Amino acid sequence: MDAKTAKKPVVVGIGELLWDVFPTGKRAGGAPINFVYHATQLGAEGHAISAVGNDIFGTEIIQELSKNNIEYFCETLSHPTGSVKVELKNGQPTYTIIEDVAWDHIPLSQPAIDLVKKADAVCFGTLALRHTDSKNTVETLLEYAPKNALRFFDINLRQHYYSKELIEELLNKANVFKINDDEIKVISDMFGVKGTEDEICKWFLEKYNLRYVVLTAGDKYSVIYSKDECSRIDTPKVEVADTVGAGDAFSGAFVAGILTGKTLRQAHEQAVKTAAFVCTKTGAWPAYN
Repeated sequence: MDAKTAKKPVVVGIGELLWDVFPTGKRAGGAPINFVYHATQLGAEGHAISAVGNDIFGTEIIQELSKNNIEYFCETLSHPTGSVKVELKNGQPTYTIIEDVAWDHIPLSQPAIDLVKKADAVCFGTLALRHTDSKNTVETLLEYAPKNALRFFDINLRQHYYSKELIEELLNKANVFKINDDEIKVISDMFGVKGTEDEICKWFLEKYNLRYVVLTAGDKYSVIYSKDECSRIDTPKVEVADTVGAGDAFSGAFVAGILTGKTLRQAHEQAVKTAAFVCTKTGAWPAYN
C-alpha cells in the first residue's frame, strides 16, 4: 500500500455537540459529531467543529472527544454546553432540545477554515443552523470544502428548527442528502413532489445534482441512490436497546466505506451492520468490539 492509499480520509462534523440526557444519565451526542464518531471507529481521521460552555459539562464532553480519538475545534463560550432531554418509549426516542446553548454560537476561526479545506467529507444538518451565529459559520465553512469532498447533508428535522428555504439552501451546498422515512413525507409535501419514495429520492438526486441520496426506514429497510446505481437492503432484526444515533451511525459508516474504497453496495452493507449494532447498545457512541 502506498502512502496515498494509506492516508486516513479526513471527516469533519460541523454543528451541535451536546449531552443526550436520559433518565438513567447523560451520554455524548449531536448528529454531526455522532457521524464523526462512527467514521473514526471505521478508519477515518475524525474532527468536530462546535462550541461548548465554560462549565463542567463542557469539560466532560471535550474529554469524551479526546477519549474517542476525535480531534476538535471547540471554542469555550459563556453560553451553557448543549443538552437534549431524551425520553424513550419502546426504545424510540423523543427529544426536547435546550435553546441558546454554546453550539448555537459557533464562531468562525482560521483553524476551522484550514481544516475544512483539507476535508474528504463534511457533515452538517438543519439543527445547528437554528441561530444566526452558527448558521453563518456553517455556511461559510462549507464554501471552503473541496469540490471533490463529500458534503453530507443529514436533514435531521427536529421540532420547529427548519424551513423550506433553509433546506433548499443546504441542498445547493450538498452532494449527499440523507433523509428517513418520516422526513421524506415532510419534504415531499414541502417541495410539492408527488410519487413513490423511489420517485421522490430520484427527483432530489437529479434536481440538486447529488452524488447520493440516502433513505433510511428504521427497522424496515434502507436505500441508497446514485446516478447509475440503487442499493436496497432490508434492516436486520436485532434486540433494540435504543435507536439514538442509529441514523448517524449509518451515515458515518457509509461515508467511511466510500472514502476507503468500498463500492456503493459494500459501503451500504457496512452502514446497515453498524446502525444495527448501535441499536443494540445505549447511547450514540457505543464502544466497538
